[in-house]
Amino acid sequence: MIAAPEFRAVCSRCLRPESACWCRDLPGIPTRTRVVFLQHPRERYVAIGTARMAHLALPGSSFIRGVQFDGDARVEALADDPHAAILFPSDDAADLRALAELPRTLVVVDGTWSQARKLVQRNPVLQRLPRVRFAPVRPGNYRIRKEPAAHCLSTIEAVVEALGILEGEPERFLPMLGAFEQMIDLQIARTQTRTAPPRRRLPRNRPPKPPPIPPELRARAADLVLAYSEANAHPAGTEPHIAAELIHLVAERPATGERFEALLAPRRPLAETTPHHLGIAREKILAGEPLEAVRARWNAFLRPDDLFATWGFFGLDLLREAALDERPVLDLRSAVNRLLKRRPGGIEAAAQLLGAGGPRAPFAEGRAGVRLEALGRVLEQLQARLPHPDVVTTT
Repeated sequence: MIAAPEFRAVCSRCLRPESACWCRDLPGIPTRTRVVFLQHPRERYVAIGTARMAHLALPGSSFIRGVQFDGDARVEALADDPHAAILFPSDDAADLRALAELPRTLVVVDGTWSQARKLVQRNPVLQRLPRVRFAPVRPGNYRIRKEPAAHCLSTIEAVVEALGILEGEPERFLPMLGAFEQMIDLQIARTQTRTAPPRRRLPRNRPPKPPPIPPELRARAADLVLAYSEANAHPAGTEPHIAAELIHLVAERPATGERFEALLAPRRPLAETTPHHLGIAREKILAGEPLEAVRARWNAFLRPDDLFATWGFFGLDLLREAALDERPVLDLRSAVNRLLKRRPGGIEAAAQLLGAGGPRAPFAEGRAGVRLEALGRVLEQLQARLPHPDVVTTT
């Protein structure tokens, strides 16, 4: 006999069971700073999440849930606000304590670190916002959820500390942590006193996993464009921080043999290590094409139905930063990872593991030419492993 499911009364404000409600411990604190929370949809089902808690404690804050924010009028307005910044601890983020002019609007991304990173990377509108960070003055207290590093904080802890810096009153926002600490203590106490067996999740109707090799590699073979980009990138920790920029772009349309290569003149100071990494002389890089000329040639090379085949997404970020046209993408690295059930390393190693044979002479110079040639051999091996459309399999 299967027992009927247990239904528990839920607080309409915090959406927690009434026995675990933390609303009575949550103050309402007005702020001069406008706080906008952008939450990944999966985080809404995390019972021990803290973004809603922080939002309810700040009467003037806003809460937006989603994955794609480009075209959202509310987020577009934030990106156009010269006094707004996003709290995101990347290498190019400015230290809040060192800013001469503090932001008046703080955008906070809520989710796991992986989810937050993807939201920022895949939303150009969020990349328009200047990034800010801070070094915590106290360790995090998120004892019921594993953080990737000791200095990482929960969303509510990060907001409390950031507002304390922005408004110059660190102690005023500490009461927000009362509900947070109460939630943690209650969760730990219930875990320690629980006698029933762990709850088992009912099976869900999950969508089928995608095939290891995208069928589009054959179905749209005529539209495929192999693309690889190199950057003028300064080592991490360089002060002042200089963002990476596109400096070498190579592409090939395997169906027709059409090729594209552009070596761009640096728009920012050339890193000392860039010529070595690219395998191209410093003098030749400095004498590269202007960005406007490359953009015109690139647009002439592309077709409306083109489908990029790349190794990861770093090159796409470089194209986007240089305002060069993009097309839909098939990530061959992900396909190889799924096929081999492991990370093969670089493109050249992947070609070798797939049995692609020795390298052929690249058409473009430097490391980009070598890697585009290897990417072509990886593509050939993936296409060869696709079932032929005329073959019928039976079980």
